[in-house]
Amino acid sequence: MREERFVAKLSVVRGDITQRSVDAIVNAANSSLLGGGGVDGAIHRAAGPDLLAACQTLNGCPTGSAKATAGFKLPAKWVFHAVGPVWNGGHSGEPEKLAGCYRACFALAQEHGVTSIAFPAISTGIYHFPKGPAAEIAVRESQALAEAAGVERVEFVCFDEATAMVYERVLGEA
Repeated sequence: MREERFVAKLSVVRGDITQRSVDAIVNAANSSLLGGGGVDGAIHRAAGPDLLAACQTLNGCPTGSAKATAGFKLPAKWVFHAVGPVWNGGHSGEPEKLAGCYRACFALAQEHGVTSIAFPAISTGIYHFPKGPAAEIAVRESQALAEAAGVERVEFVCFDEATAMVYERVLGEA
């Protein structure tokens, strides 16, 4: 008898992460978890004020980790708030901290029974992590962790075409 092996479907989506119909979306949050610009601000606006109230109870989050809240007004049931590193040339543990965000999110996915998850390009905006290496970490960690976490579908949601092209190239090479 041949054993079937589960493999998560990984894809690149260009668009607005707040509109994704998945079990969980990942917020590229700052360590306070109290909102900010970019993806973080968009998620807080779309989810409504209850998200901020929930985040206020979490006492922040260290870089390289993540915490969960409900999705409130979002299509997603959960928001995983991942705190990525600020890029300082790559010699201050930034790649490992970024990988830690993905590991923490997949641990949360397993804990909450999430089978579909959407990630933004964590740390590539105002934190200036280079997009190519960030995409490589995202794809590598997702391929390594999705199956064990029970995640069937992983979306890398890119707000702009340039970022989507980087993620598509990396995913195609994986």
